[in-house]
Amino acid sequence: MIEFWLSAGLLCLVAVSFLLIPLLRGRKVQAEEDRTALNVTLYQERVRELEQQHLAGTLDAAQLQAVRDEAARELLADTEGSESRQARRLGRAVPLMAVVLVPVLAVLLYLQWGAIDEVEQARTFAGEPHSIEEMTVRLEQAVRDNPKSAEGWYFLARSYMAQQRAADAARAFEEAVKVAGREPELLGQWAQALYFAADKQWSPQLDALTSEALKADPEEVTSLGLLGIAAYEEQRFADAIGYWERLVAMLPEGDPSRQAIAGGIARAREELDPQNGDKAVQASQVGGLQVRVELAPALRDKVQPSDVVFVFARAAAGPPMPLAAKRLTVADLPATVSLSDSDAMMPQLKLSAFDQVQLVARISRAGDAKSGEWIGQGQPVASSTQDVQRLIIDSADGTQP
Repeated sequence: MIEFWLSAGLLCLVAVSFLLIPLLRGRKVQAEEDRTALNVTLYQERVRELEQQHLAGTLDAAQLQAVRDEAARELLADTEGSESRQARRLGRAVPLMAVVLVPVLAVLLYLQWGAIDEVEQARTFAGEPHSIEEMTVRLEQAVRDNPKSAEGWYFLARSYMAQQRAADAARAFEEAVKVAGREPELLGQWAQALYFAADKQWSPQLDALTSEALKADPEEVTSLGLLGIAAYEEQRFADAIGYWERLVAMLPEGDPSRQAIAGGIARAREELDPQNGDKAVQASQVGGLQVRVELAPALRDKVQPSDVVFVFARAAAGPPMPLAAKRLTVADLPATVSLSDSDAMMPQLKLSAFDQVQLVARISRAGDAKSGEWIGQGQPVASSTQDVQRLIIDSADGTQP
């Protein structure tokens, strides 16, 4: 910050120097005015001497008038331009007041509307940190300089969590909530930090925070995940499954945490029903049903790269709606996708709940999963199979459901 204030001070000195110029010029004008006044006094004394000489008879009237005219001309020559300079002259008070007020007003206005906090924060974060510890130190300095920065407290809390400093993270999240308000995301992450800081012991405060977060946003992912973990630790496996299934349904496809959550759901199901747990685990493990989707060569000129491809599994004997589905485009083909309980379309209809499923791939230019232009269908297979299933899109899509 020293460099900033030095630069600002130099700029103020430049501005003040322009205000001092009229004051310095005023001194020169004053000197000229003093000389003019002296000339006028000398002229008046000269006129009085000439008049005395005229009374004494030394000068006649004509000579007196001639000498007086000559003295007047000399006075006019000496004082020429002094009036215009006097008209342009500033008073001393105005420049002196400006010299004092300009720096003071500049500082006050900058403190009111300037961006000193942003300048300091940019200076703090200049350059890439070499470690998470260095990043944490920078964030700690940033919140000391600007304790009203919700972003600073939030990222500091995340940094603490990454270092497994849950108690420090909880305090930082609390400060972020004080600044930013009781946002559902902040409440959920605050509760998560408190939970791990208390060695995974549930408390009324955690219950209040997660309830408030989910009331404001039923899809707040951190609260759902935390409630599932707490329920699993307390062996309330049905509750854990319910929270985690809600969470999985909200996560986007390709999210790496989906598979981990699906594994947790499978373990909770196994705890509830050990006899059927193996089947649930198989369907929810990494990979699930592996499907290799290809486009028949005869159709390559009849589709567009942007056409949507739906790959789904439905019960071989049961409801017609898909149990699990993935969405691709023709440009992605050929592709290998996995279908598991984490891709369920409806929480109550899981892939692992059916012994036999049929795999279908449909191309729909309009993006409609229920009807399209081309389709490929496989024979019923066991939902727990680990073999890669090959699916070729090669037929016109008619009235297939």
